Amino acid sequence: MTLTLSVLDQSPVAAGADAARAVRDTVRLARAVDPLGYRRYWVAEHHGSASFAGTSPAVQAAVLLQHTAQMRIGTGGVLLPRHDPVQVAETFHLLADLHPGRVDLGLGRAGGPAYTFPGKLELLRDSLARLRGARGGGTGPGVWLLGSGTTAAELAGQHGIGYCAGHFLNPAASGPALAGVRAVSSAAPLILAVRVFVAATSERAQAQAADYLLWRSRKDLGAQEPLPRSGHAAQHRWSAAECERAAQNRRAIVVGDPSEVRTQLTALAARHGVEEIMVNTLLPDLGERVRTYELLAAAFDLRPVDAIAAT
Repeated sequence: MTLTLSVLDQSPVAAGADAARAVRDTVRLARAVDPLGYRRYWVAEHHGSASFAGTSPAVQAAVLLQHTAQMRIGTGGVLLPRHDPVQVAETFHLLADLHPGRVDLGLGRAGGPAYTFPGKLELLRDSLARLRGARGGGTGPGVWLLGSGTTAAELAGQHGIGYCAGHFLNPAASGPALAGVRAVSSAAPLILAVRVFVAATSERAQAQAADYLLWRSRKDLGAQEPLPRSGHAAQHRWSAAECERAAQNRRAIVVGDPSEVRTQLTALAARHGVEEIMVNTLLPDLGERVRTYELLAAAFDLRPVDAIAAT
């Protein structure tokens, strides 16, 4: 099986830095990985977060489309319950008019009353169809649903649209969610989003993962903080509660040197029956994030893709 790789960037804020630096680093990272052979580059939506700076993925997507040439650019995702579906449709259809074949619209159910999501999704899809007619055609954006359970997966299957399973949020639910999509629609494209720490040596990757696990464990216990600087975990005096949370969260990440990570990701893809993995890595240093994607591109022998053809 030939595995396609993509990127999910959450615009992480590093300790001692600020949100402005984080969103500029997202642009720098996208420019660095664009020639490497990744199919997509998606940005996330977070609000009131000390850890993540991307509050408007539509704005970020517009900027990234101007700074890249090969990858499809999209959202992972727009939190539809927070937004007017007609405006979202108009914004992303306009982006797709400006950058034909390169725009993905990934949608999440968080951010508002979940019961509004199915109706808003219907309105958004109707609006996109009307826009295609009114604007003389065009493909519009590729529409995807994102989820860490079965609800969004069922909707994706019913509508026959793409589904991205958040393995890094809930690994146990990814298999049932993807199976639920396939049970309704065999044609719906599928992606598995995985959090990965890869370095030239397994020891360095483990150290990166330890810093992340400290941040994640403290977040679970109520501390809203930027990502700790490299090496912080090795100097930290872990509490019993932090150790317990770290053991749980470790199940949701892939860690190792390039060969080890290639083996793990290939096995995950085969187990879940997907041909595309969307890689997320939470590292405070931009250089290490760039190096992560360079190492993965080399390990998987990626080649630059024609984004318009690789939908």
